[in-house]
Amino acid sequence: MQPTLLILAAGMASRYGSMKQTEGFGPSGETLMDYSIYDAIRAGFGKVVFIIRKDFAESFKASFEPKLKGKIKTEYVYQEMDSYLNGLEKPADRTKPWGTGHAVLCAKDVVKEPFTVINADDYYGVDAFVKAADFLNNQCDEKHYAIIGYELERTLSDHGSVSRGVCQVDDDYNLISIKERTKIYKEDGVITYEDETGKHTLLSDSSVSMNFWCFHQGLFDTTEQLFHDFVKANTGNIKAEFFIPLMAEDFINNQGGHISVIPTSSHWFGVTYKEDAPVVKASVDKLVADEVYPPSLWG
Repeated sequence: MQPTLLILAAGMASRYGSMKQTEGFGPSGETLMDYSIYDAIRAGFGKVVFIIRKDFAESFKASFEPKLKGKIKTEYVYQEMDSYLNGLEKPADRTKPWGTGHAVLCAKDVVKEPFTVINADDYYGVDAFVKAADFLNNQCDEKHYAIIGYELERTLSDHGSVSRGVCQVDDDYNLISIKERTKIYKEDGVITYEDETGKHTLLSDSSVSMNFWCFHQGLFDTTEQLFHDFVKANTGNIKAEFFIPLMAEDFINNQGGHISVIPTSSHWFGVTYKEDAPVVKASVDKLVADEVYPPSLWG
């Protein structure tokens, strides 16, 4: 059974200011998603599932179906505000999506095999997909998941703060905890993050999650209950988000599971701000020049 690639593409792209998921960065108009899918196919993935919003489904499918036909199976899932509320009421004044963990849960009916979760607007690198496929094919089970770990220093933006899941690991590279830090930036050469208690520093070689997870399909059942409990507990907080790290911590602390942090030599880059776009384009051009990718991915 070939693993599945699950791409989170339902984001509002608010900081970026446009539909960054379908912006072309490659020589033939390739999106960052195209490169991820290409790497996944080379690594042996058998299906790609896109989590998108229903209101841009038509244009999204028109962009991806022609080039992927015959190369990999495709499925589409819609992250809607009332998906998997299971009888609970959506807070009337909530407009913000429920978050990445809820997006993953929305794929429950179409993912029946071990799978990887990634963001649509990030470049993860060849090595990351090779390692993910190896883990999903040979080690992943109901009690053993993984995350691909990137060095924090290599994931910052020069154009504003970023959000990162900062990993704490034990001597065997098992994840102890992951904390979502939502305002990380460099100040006077020091990596800093802010929370409600003030400013704090982070080590530059801290292992961070760029939302590249390797899961067993058994995750969906425990997540459904966890999400239900989260919604009940946050009825008065219209900005509360159900992040994937909440699922990971529940898996470690309450489900008896462990999550390997797999370091990658891949260089990550992504588009958080409009100003990141030229840097991303230059990075893609260099990969093409170095013959990591052909000038036209889908030929």
